[in-house]
Order: sequence, then C-alpha cells, then structure tokens
Amino acid sequence: MPQFNANTKDMQFVLHDVLKISESGLPGYEEMERDFTEAVLDAAGKVSSEVLAPLNASGDAEGCVLENGVVRTPKGFDAAFEAMKEGGWTALDCDPEYGGQGMPYVLNCAVGEMFVSANMAFNMYQGLTHGAYSAIHAHGTDEQKAKYLPKMVSCEWTGTMNLTEPHCGTDLGMMRTKAEPQDDGSYKITGQKIFISAGEHDLADNIIHLVLAKAPGGGEGTKGISLFIVPKFLVNEDGSLGDRNAVSVGKIEEKMGIHANSTCVMNYDGATGWLLGDLHKGMRAMFTMMNEARLGVGLQGYAVAEAAYQNAVAYAKDRLQGRAVTGAENPNGPADPLIVHPDIRRNLMDQKSFVEGARAFTLWGAHLIDRSHKANDADAEGLISLMTPVIKGFLTDKGFDSAVQAQQVYGGHGYIEEWGMSQFVRDARIAMIYEGANGVQALDLVGRKLAQDGGKHVMAFFEMIKAECKAHDADERMKPFTDALKTASKQLQAAGMFFMQNGMKNPNAALSGSYDFMHLMGHVCLGLMWTRMAAAAHAALDGGASDKAFYEGKIATGRYYMARQLPACAMHLARIESGADPVMALADDQF
Repeated sequence: MPQFNANTKDMQFVLHDVLKISESGLPGYEEMERDFTEAVLDAAGKVSSEVLAPLNASGDAEGCVLENGVVRTPKGFDAAFEAMKEGGWTALDCDPEYGGQGMPYVLNCAVGEMFVSANMAFNMYQGLTHGAYSAIHAHGTDEQKAKYLPKMVSCEWTGTMNLTEPHCGTDLGMMRTKAEPQDDGSYKITGQKIFISAGEHDLADNIIHLVLAKAPGGGEGTKGISLFIVPKFLVNEDGSLGDRNAVSVGKIEEKMGIHANSTCVMNYDGATGWLLGDLHKGMRAMFTMMNEARLGVGLQGYAVAEAAYQNAVAYAKDRLQGRAVTGAENPNGPADPLIVHPDIRRNLMDQKSFVEGARAFTLWGAHLIDRSHKANDADAEGLISLMTPVIKGFLTDKGFDSAVQAQQVYGGHGYIEEWGMSQFVRDARIAMIYEGANGVQALDLVGRKLAQDGGKHVMAFFEMIKAECKAHDADERMKPFTDALKTASKQLQAAGMFFMQNGMKNPNAALSGSYDFMHLMGHVCLGLMWTRMAAAAHAALDGGASDKAFYEGKIATGRYYMARQLPACAMHLARIESGADPVMALADDQF
C-alpha cells in the first residue's frame, strides 16, 4: 500500500526563505514565525500520514453507497472526519467571529496540500464546505452568516456548490433550474443538478447547498441567474434542525476516480431556498467560491503528484533491475536499483522539479490572496486574478502527467491496483476537468485576463520578472536561472504580441493558441519560482546553513527545470505563431 509523509521541510523553505511571510507585515501574519508554522505543519502532517493516508486505498476500493436516500461513506471516514473537526483543521483560516482560528490563507493551503496528498477524496468534504463558507461570508446577510457559518466552520454542517445540469456545464446561461419567489421572502427551487461533489453523505448533520437558479425577471443568459442557500434540513429560529427539505439524491455517479467522494445527481422538487447576495447577480457570488476552488484544484494537481512521486522514489531505490552502464552500483546483489539508470533519474527529476515549483507557485498565489484581502491590495488582487487560470489549468495538466510518470517507474506493477499508483492517476485526472475544464481556463486567460484593466497586470508580471533577473546580475551562480528566465519571458511576450496583432481580425488565431499560451505562461511562472528558490538557497548556504544537502539539492533541481523543462516555451510559441489555419483547416465532415 502506498505511503505518504508530508514534506513540511520544503513548505517551511517556501514560506520563510522564499515568501518570507513573517516579514511581510500583513495583518494576521504576526504569529507566522518559523517555530509556529513548523508546529502547525508537523501536526497536520501527522494527521495526514496516520489518519487520512491509511484510508485512501480502502476508500477507493469501497466507494460510497446510496441506501434509502442516504449516502454511506467508506469505513473509517466518519471517525477521521471527527478527528479533523476536533483538531480544528476545518476552521484554520476562517473568521474568528464564527468560530474560526483566523490564520492566513497561505497556511491553510500548505495544510490542505498535505490532506489532499494523503486522501484527496476525503479532503473534498471539508474543502467544498470552505468554499461555501467563503461565499456566504462574502455575500450573506448578518442573519444568514449567524445561522450557517458557525456550524460550517466546525463542519458540523458541510456545504456544496450546485452549478452543472444535464444539458449544460460551462454554458450556464442554458440553465433550467427555476426559483419561484414566495410571500415569506423565500424561494421554491425546482430542477436537477449533476456532478455535485459531497452532495449527500453521512459525515455531517446538515448539508448547505448553494444552488444557481433562474428567478423571474432576470432575462436570458447568465445575467438572469441568482444564487440560493438550500439546506438539506431546514433550520429553525433557535438554530435547531427542522423538517427535511425537498432535495434528494437521484444517484451516485460511477466515476474513474475519487471513489470515496460522493458525486451526486441532486433533485430539487420545490425545495425551500433563500437568496444569497443580490437578485440576478448569482454569478458574482458563485465566483467567490469558484476562484478559491480553482486555486484549490490546482493544488490538488501537484498534491496528488507529490504523493505519487514519494512512492515512485521509494520504489526506484528498492527495486533491483539491470546494471548501471558505468559499472555495478550494487555489486553484492543480483542487480542495481532502478534509480541508477539515467532515464529513471530523468523521470524522477521531471516529477520533483514540477512538484516543488508548483508548491512555490501555489503558495505565492495564496499569499497574493492574503495581500488582497488583508491589506486591500488591488494590485495583488489583479495579479492573482491573472494567475488563477494558470494555477488551475497548468498545474492540473502537469500534475496528471507527473502521476503517470510516477506510475511508469513501477513498470507493470504500476498498472496493478494493489500497488496504488493507478489510484493516483485516476484521482488526478478529474482535476483537469472540474471547476472549469482546462480548455476553458485557457480561454479565460487569453480572452479575459490578459486584457483585464488594460493589460496592467500582465505588464506588472513582466516587470516583476525583469526586476528578479536584474537583482541577480552580479551573481554568476544565478546565470543558469536568469538567462533561461529572460528567454522564456521574451517568448511569452512574443506570444502575447501575436495575439494583439492577429486576434482582432481573426479571433480564432488567438483562441487556437490559448492552450499553448496557458502552458507557456505556466512554465514561465515556475521558472520565476525556481529563480527565487535558487536565490534563497544560495543565501542560506552563504549564511552557513547547517543542512547543506537540502539547499544544494534545491539548486540542482532548479537547474534541471531551467535546462530541461523551460525550453518547452519555444515549442508553445511556435505552435501559437502557426495561427488558426492548421487547427481550423478541416471541414466538420472530415473528422
């Protein structure tokens, strides 16, 4: 069975050596010293390895079962969920006014990475609740917040988001679910939603569904959509649970992966709901959840890859196969371990350099969210808005690729269920699809985010790269990083210029290259992260750091990324500059 041990040392490196969170001066960061974050991360790591990881394979094999309208989660999930609640892990960065601990979002993301690596399907129950909490916290009335948030913070009640319908996913303007206003100010919600993660289960006393629906007078398309709070059980004035609402489970979907999370068809048959936020402004309220969820899904992409990588490394060190071409490394054994072979090394270095770069990128993104919320930093808000589709799209694409590479290390055993690598691949695959499929993320990036605020934020990103490279001009050790980053940044700018010159007269020329642009930008972002990490590692070594092997390994891994991964930017630019013709050449009937 696969094992998992949280890489808290690398998290500490990113938080303190790279992001320097304890020096940021942000409100709420006052306690974020090394000793404090180390204690939190170590405790979360222990929960991950001892409570959650042992349930990952068994939960995958057992799955969820629908019995008489109630979903039963796999054996051991209820006790593990109680442990999470009792440990306060569900409330880490939530508002203290509603029972939260008020810690920074960046620390919550670091903890969340460990929980996902240990058991992605399990973590979704509380992760989705956090998204619903955030939407109510941002858009709810004082009465709604007082009624729902304390129990959602503690996860006594969980939450969901209900967008997709059988006939429409991304195109929410086609939505058919209706909301009929009632004399008491409530609404009757009627319709069907599909693919609802954690839509029904036995881990909480109540489930608070946030449901998109069309109320009268809203007009066509997404402008007519409103968001509603629709609890599984109605809540009485005194906070106790009342009657069961008219919401039921049609079925549990049979999925490729994340078997231990109940993905439900939800039927709303005149269910009682209450408007959340402004009438006909539901998309704005829902995107409070969606943006948080998209960063969280990007995190899932590399967190599952981290778990797969750990096991691939262990297998490569243990499995004896063949001899090193330069001479026996294990002369007393029948063969050498896999890890001596250059192609296995390449495979593992691809994984390691991606996961560590992705971790830094995501935690930087979470830090930007903290800056935007805690310091009302509009520039940070604009930058994370630009980065969100890249974090979601690029990290989940590459995270899946990385999990497949980890499986490859095992050879035939990787294809056998008992080794557990198949589960990592199957679980990672959904991250490329849900919370906005990656093709949609690419379209959002190119079609909306690049031009946002007159292109201010992408230009600020280029200036950030320029300043980072300039800061290391005098350090010859940094040239492998800064030279590669400068080249990649110029290629990204050239791609943007191609869109500007061709996109208006032929929109397909831009949209045909959007996916490549997302990956090109993703590589540049990880290149920036590796440049910052290399500089931090050199600084630590110059300062006499005791763990030389860690920092030297960090620099070597970064050099690998810059030499072996960043050159993919040239390929993506070439594809973009080929324009729309190769993509659009065939008539429909030629496919």
